[in-house]
Amino acid sequence: MTKKFTLLLLPLILIGLILFYYFNHAHPTSKNSLTLNGRMEGNHYLSATKTGGKVIQVFVQEGDSIKAGQRLAQLDDTQLKAKVTQAAAAYGAALAQYKAAQTDLAVLKQQVPLKIDSSQAALKHAQAQLKAAQATEKQMKKDAQRLQTLLKKGHIDKEKAEQATLAYRTARANRITAETAVEQAQKALNEAQLGWQQLKAKQEQVNAIKAQTLQAQAALMEAMSLLDDMQIRAPVDGTITQQLVHEGEVLAPGAALFDEVNLDRLYLKGYVAEKEIGKVYLNQKAQIQFDSLDTPYPATVRYISAQAEFTPKEVQTQDERVKLVYAVKLYLDQNPQHRITPGLPADATLAIK
Repeated sequence: MTKKFTLLLLPLILIGLILFYYFNHAHPTSKNSLTLNGRMEGNHYLSATKTGGKVIQVFVQEGDSIKAGQRLAQLDDTQLKAKVTQAAAAYGAALAQYKAAQTDLAVLKQQVPLKIDSSQAALKHAQAQLKAAQATEKQMKKDAQRLQTLLKKGHIDKEKAEQATLAYRTARANRITAETAVEQAQKALNEAQLGWQQLKAKQEQVNAIKAQTLQAQAALMEAMSLLDDMQIRAPVDGTITQQLVHEGEVLAPGAALFDEVNLDRLYLKGYVAEKEIGKVYLNQKAQIQFDSLDTPYPATVRYISAQAEFTPKEVQTQDERVKLVYAVKLYLDQNPQHRITPGLPADATLAIK
């Protein structure tokens, strides 16, 4: 009798366990709550190389907490340091040449107007002297002609006539000299006015040297950037979950060195049945319970899928896979002492109004 009763009781117990699992898996446990289960996940980041090189030093290991920008590893940068030194010297030389050209241009900008003003003043002075010489020559010519007439009539002696003729010849020579001075002054002015063209050419030369200086600066910045790339830094705050390289290894460009996850941004990804999704909303509060921890952790719904999908294999039994569900992410509000890590199984309870 006891054996028969036991045989009858075992199927009932099995059915009860199956029903308990079914109704506690992504189904409301009561009218005021909804239960999800799954594993904790986080956003993973890879620290990788931009260029290839040999790993000469590793500063962190698995489990270490890191800050964004923190140096994680160092690649061999001997050759790049030499390139930076060479680029810095080239940039220094170009910069010195550019400054010298700028100084020459500034001096030329002051000299050209001064030379033109000086040449114009000299030309005016020469022109004034020419007018005076011309007037003197004209007067001396008249005096010489008048005295020659008086000499022929015998009114004056020959010496006075000769003196007048000599004065006229001297005045004519002075006029010729004044004309030459005017020509020279005009040439000097024309040459001074060419300074504007020289100034323009000098400005173009300065622009060309400036372009060369900027090119040298860009080469230096590129070399420094490549040198900085030999230091592998953390992309975000987080924790090293996997160390993929060790000192002495030679890496190819793009090789991953570390896998990091932000333990302050962990979430539980679960699935809600299509008929229950209307009870879930963004910023909805929830409690996440872990098997190894007694205290539940508060969480908030931050993501609800916009499209339904068939239940994933690893979540439901064969019979449940045909049902449509929506993916939901519940982010932990806090992770004190980083006790929660990716991969932990967990159950979440959402309060339903």
